[in-house]
Amino acid sequence: MASIDLDKMLAKIKSTQWALADIDWDAPGAERITDEQWPKLKAFMADLMWIEHVGARAFAAMAKKAPTETLREIYTYFHAEEQRHANAEMALMKRWGMLEGDEIPEPNINLRLVIEWLDRYADEMPVYVLGTVVPMLEVALDGALCTFLLETVDDPVCHQAFEKINDDESRHLGVGFTVMEMQGRGKTFIKLTQMVAPLLDPRLLLGIASYFPLLNKMRDNIMDMGLPEEKLYNAMRKFEKIGGRTADGRRNPWFQIISRHGRFVIDRDNRFYHAPVDALVRATQYIPRRALPAVPSWVKELTYQPAA
Repeated sequence: MASIDLDKMLAKIKSTQWALADIDWDAPGAERITDEQWPKLKAFMADLMWIEHVGARAFAAMAKKAPTETLREIYTYFHAEEQRHANAEMALMKRWGMLEGDEIPEPNINLRLVIEWLDRYADEMPVYVLGTVVPMLEVALDGALCTFLLETVDDPVCHQAFEKINDDESRHLGVGFTVMEMQGRGKTFIKLTQMVAPLLDPRLLLGIASYFPLLNKMRDNIMDMGLPEEKLYNAMRKFEKIGGRTADGRRNPWFQIISRHGRFVIDRDNRFYHAPVDALVRATQYIPRRALPAVPSWVKELTYQPAA
């Protein structure tokens, strides 16, 4: 994946927009979901939908701090695309009889904590922090979750929807890795050191405290669905391989931080990392939902309706 021309990419993004109305949600095939698949698939789709919305909120924050007008416009489109992906996944859940009326699926508690952190602090984070975390999540999402879904679900409408979603995600990744390289290009040692300064910000430390358990929780959920752990780890290795393919990419300190963390996640023998993080996952399950603030207002933009 070579670095891309962002102006040409913006033109391509504009020319490839789609709507839920482009898909026939009542076409045959829904009956191919087996009774055995249904309960775990419902939980899996709810998680997937909320991860898309986490991406949407991150892109909205990045648009506000984008260093160029072109990038600002790209991130604004990506924000809308991630919302559309979440809505398409809700439409699939509706098609498969997983939602009652206008019900919105509940996020798992770890996703709920990340959403709460994003709502409070994402707008204050430097673009290079979110700009490195988001490609890591998208590589895992694109390379593991969506691929696995298409391998295990036989519904042609699901395949049609994810063909469109995956096309969008490939552009998100192309821009993400290009911007990571831009952040490492021509920086002095002092500038690169300054980029790491947010690690001392208590707001970011709170975000890390919710992000680490989320990854381990998603690993558990994915394995519950039957995805071989190795497939998820191969997707995470892809982040390190593509992000580090150039000297500029490797010089980005946030690439180094996120890729090293990815290695910890992959290494299940690293008990110093996994024991406390798995304990955090277990601890968060005891947080009563009523103790959390109301779901942010932007969540109400979710709908399975095939609006343009």
